[in-house]
This record gives sequence, C-alpha cells and structure tokens, in this order.
Amino acid sequence: MMVCFRYPHPITYGDYPMNIGSLVGITYGDYPMNIGSLVGHRLPKFSPMESKMLKGSIDFLGINYYTSYCATTSTSAVNLMELSWSVDEHDLWYVILWTQLGWLYNCPRGIRKLMLYIKETYNKPTIYITENGMATENNASVPVKEDLVDTVRVAFHRGHLYYLSKAIKEGVNVKGYFVRSFLDDFEWDSGFKFRFGIGYVDYKNGLKRYLKQSAYWFKKFLRN
Repeated sequence: MMVCFRYPHPITYGDYPMNIGSLVGITYGDYPMNIGSLVGHRLPKFSPMESKMLKGSIDFLGINYYTSYCATTSTSAVNLMELSWSVDEHDLWYVILWTQLGWLYNCPRGIRKLMLYIKETYNKPTIYITENGMATENNASVPVKEDLVDTVRVAFHRGHLYYLSKAIKEGVNVKGYFVRSFLDDFEWDSGFKFRFGIGYVDYKNGLKRYLKQSAYWFKKFLRN
C-alpha cells in the first residue's frame, strides 16, 4: 500500500483523498473521522469480523516522499466549514531549498518528521521508502559531461538518508529505501523535460547511458 502524504494533515480532517483515509481503516478497522459525516449513509459499514480482519492487514507501508510544505492558518476562509486542502494550499510557505522542478523543494528534515508521525499514529508499521529523489532540467545546451556532475542530487540523497537514519534510531521501523530513479525516464506529467535518474540517458545518441556522480556516491555509500 502506498500513500501520498503531500497533504498537511491528511487523516484528522475531511476533504482528503480516500486512499489516504484508508490507512486509518487498515490500522484501526474503521473509517477516519469526518469521512462518515461527509459521505453519510452511502458509506458501507464494517462488520465486527471485517473490522477485525482489516486491522493490521498490511505487510508494509510504502511511502513516496519528495518534499514537505508548511502551511499557515488560512486568511481566505470565511468560516471553519471552508477549511480544506484546496483553501489552505494558497497559504503555503517554504522553509526548504529550491529545485528546478517547481513543486519539488528539497526538505530532508521533513522525512524524519513524517516517519515519526506514522510511527506514533499507526502503531509502528514496517515502512519502505518506495520513492525519493529530485529532478534537474533536461537542458539540451548543457554538455553531457557537465550534466553528469549532479552534486545537488548527491546533497539531496545524503540529507534525506541522514534524517531517515535519525528516524530509525528513534524507533521507526524503516526496512528499505528506493531512489527515484535509477535512470532518466519519461515523466508522467513532464515528459523528457526533467531528469530524475542517477543514471544519465542520452536521448540523442541511441539512449546511451552514463553513471552520474550521484550513482558513484551511492556505490561508495553502500560499500561503507
């Protein structure tokens, strides 16, 4: 099971995707607060047996982590009933480092806070970081040799692994970490405009591949 934790506080309040709310059901055997009040009688009810079967039924929790946002109290909501992600997103501010991909800000310390939140809220599940990475712009005018020196990506992964190790030392049950991604690829919303890989793909020369500096850094990191 994978959950997108882009939303500031996804479980407690309403107006959030059901895939996020389902994590509460798997942990506690019932729907999260406010989902019932929003959906009403259309929401199927769990029998006691179904609830018992649902609790703790995941093998592990897969988390795709890229960035963290900070939100302030919305100044545009007329009343409390209007508070939602769609309203609060206009009051986001960032205490993180910019990357070339607009929405993706480098915030390594956020991964530790997220891990601790999951540990404390969902009974310490087994966690795999199924995606973590950053993108650089695919600029055709930049020579390949220059693109291979991705020191910013090295710093990104070093920072995230540092804060992830802190979370593990604080009792979070993290069992794996997957880089996003091994090779540059076709991005679902950007095509070939950005490169996520620690392996460079030369789209102009028969998809020839080269290891970036980040790949060599990971090789050394894993050996040590």
